[in-house]
Formats: sequence, C-alpha cells, structure tokens
Amino acid sequence: MGSSAIERLAEAIGYPDRIPEGVASFILRTDGMEIAAAEDGRRLTLSYALGDGDFDLDALARLAAGRMLKEDAALAYGAFPPTGGSGSAARAFIWQDAPADADRLKLTRLFETFADSCDWWRERVDGIAAHADESVPETMMIRP
Repeated sequence: MGSSAIERLAEAIGYPDRIPEGVASFILRTDGMEIAAAEDGRRLTLSYALGDGDFDLDALARLAAGRMLKEDAALAYGAFPPTGGSGSAARAFIWQDAPADADRLKLTRLFETFADSCDWWRERVDGIAAHADESVPETMMIRP
C-alpha cells in the first residue's frame, strides 16, 4: 500500500515535520497558520479556521459569493475541525479539497492556492475586527 494523501502532500510541499504513517487527519503548521488536512480515502480536504468568532460573520458571508468565482476554497460555518472529535467547536472556516490520488503537482498547487486563500480571508477577518466598533460617519450617509 502506498503512502497516504496527507503524507504525499507533506512531501510535495517540503513540510519539515514527519507525518505519522496512516493518519486520517493532521494539522500542518505553516506561515503562522494551522491548516487541517483530512483524508477519507477518496478526498483530501484542507481547512482553516477563521479565528474564534470575534468578527461579524454576516460581513464574511457577503464576501463569499464573489470569492467563489475567483477560487476553489469555500467559506463554511460548523464544527471545526470538520472531522469532529474532541475540541471541535462551531466557527467559520474555509475549506478546499482534491482527489486523494492527486499527483504531486496537483497536491502542491492545492496547498499553494489554499494558503493564498487563507491569507486573503485572514486579511478580511482582521479588517472586519478592526472596524467592528466604527459607525458610518454622518457625512457619508445619504438621507432622503
């Protein structure tokens, strides 16, 4: 039997830590992020929690439709990590998947595009949190 998709992903991206043999899920720590990788035999899914909910979820949801036209990562809300288990909590996260039998190039591209998506969404979450207490200035309001 060959190596798992998670092991092949880690090898493809040059992940420095050893991935335990036969794991179905693993947290990849890179660039200040914790990206959850999970494999169910047919699909390899990457997911990333967008903070602990200290932001306006409605504001994120308004961005999701347009973002789906630009990337394969999708915004979701539910148990994180999506695989469940101890420590799962409801929160906003993004996820993206690929066939578990994807080749090295596709796995590398999956991780690169997903990490880019994580960066974009982190910037939006930071921006929403930074402006949470601001109201629209009176001079910008249009009144009938």
